[in-house]
Amino acid sequence: MAKLLDIKDLHVKYETSEDTFYAVNGVNFDMNEGEVFGLVGETGAGKTTTALSILKLLPKETGIITDGTIHFNDVEMVGLEETEMRKLRGSQISMIFQDPMTSLNPVLTVGRQISEAIEFHSKLNKKETEEEVDRILGLVGISPSRKNEYPHQFSGGMKQRVVIAIALVCRPKLLIADEPTTALDVTIQNQVLDVMSDLKKRLNTSMLLITHDLGIIAQMCDNVAIMYAGEIVEKGTVYDIFDKRTKNHHPYTLGLFGSLPSLQVNSKRLKPISGLMSDPTNLPTGCKFHERCPNCMDICVDKVPKSYEKDSHTVKCHLASDL
Repeated sequence: MAKLLDIKDLHVKYETSEDTFYAVNGVNFDMNEGEVFGLVGETGAGKTTTALSILKLLPKETGIITDGTIHFNDVEMVGLEETEMRKLRGSQISMIFQDPMTSLNPVLTVGRQISEAIEFHSKLNKKETEEEVDRILGLVGISPSRKNEYPHQFSGGMKQRVVIAIALVCRPKLLIADEPTTALDVTIQNQVLDVMSDLKKRLNTSMLLITHDLGIIAQMCDNVAIMYAGEIVEKGTVYDIFDKRTKNHHPYTLGLFGSLPSLQVNSKRLKPISGLMSDPTNLPTGCKFHERCPNCMDICVDKVPKSYEKDSHTVKCHLASDL
């Protein structure tokens, strides 16, 4: 498969009048065409900032890419002019934002909001545009007769389907889904995931899936990266990450799995990861996770660990030296 996205040594910071927040600190990963790639981590890990960097949607005054490259389809995105980025957004790369309630304009009909992307990126006439709106609404399971209704007339799950329709109407090569089911109940979550999975197969769209939910990762993804404090601490295929026979996992990955309920173990309490995410304005020395790590050694405090790699599996931890 051809490589679609290649991110190398990405560093992003937010500068305000009071502090500098180091949000992404040397992220590396790549994606192939047709692949679903999962980014997992706690709130504040840098997942959304990484996604916004790809689309160059960081806050203009505060968000700064300080280093690294982002290649999409052999185009270098860092430094690309805004006029060129607008041609790519929506047509080649689309994004489903976290909250469907705030992603839609309340004073425009859903049909109008879908047709905007078509009008900007294609030369279809009015009739053809209407037909395309009807087509994509049908694909996401919404009757085309509802295209003249407003967002407040839809349920949360239906709003999310509309957002997915807007993102996919121009058949992008890459769909970035940022917590696409967080605001939905469990039943609707499954429906939305089924819609996304079905559309991926039909349109052969690659997907960067950002979530806290390891269950969704196991269900949807081909490859996975675990993020902590702006770094990828473990990366591999979904089998590398979820297979208990894998020799080494990062302590943070084990902590994420340990905080999940299990049907096999009768436990009265879950086991959360102790402590809080590192302060992005004052990141710790050495391994960023050492303050919360149950296996912390002296070397972890002072020395940044290397990334140890075996086949498709990579772990950034001093304990993984014999990977």
